[in-house]
Amino acid sequence: MTQPPEQDDSTNRIVGVTLDEDSIGRSGPDIEHERAIAIYDLIEQNLFAPEGADGKGPFTLHIGITGSRLMFDIRREDGTPVVAHLLSLTPFRRIVKDYFMICDSYYQAIRTATPDKIEAIDMGRRGIHDEGSRTLQERLKGKVRVDFETSRRLFTLITVLHWKG
Repeated sequence: MTQPPEQDDSTNRIVGVTLDEDSIGRSGPDIEHERAIAIYDLIEQNLFAPEGADGKGPFTLHIGITGSRLMFDIRREDGTPVVAHLLSLTPFRRIVKDYFMICDSYYQAIRTATPDKIEAIDMGRRGIHDEGSRTLQERLKGKVRVDFETSRRLFTLITVLHWKG
């Protein structure tokens, strides 16, 4: 099998991310910290190539929930609209629910549990996070090309939108 020609991904990246404030529920310092880190890490290093944009980035991304759909509003750095994708939230519901349950366990454990127990819970948390990241990559297939690390950071932001405090 031949490899596709090397693509120049220097402009296929996100340089700004906003979350729809109406979609965000009240959250505590742990969730706000996760959100800030995810946005910082995402902007620092990512691969984000909307289909049909022909590498004419970089891009900004506004993420929100509208009705029962996840909205990705993609624009060029100057604000010119590129495309808006609406994705069903159904494939994410169980994963997000499981993720919140294990995050609650993790945050409780870091205050009182043994290091071994904390590590075991954290491994489970990362496993569920990876599942959500793969689901997001699959849902974006044919719409936006993202690498796994970008998908992980985007999934973190999606969970922030679901958090109701």
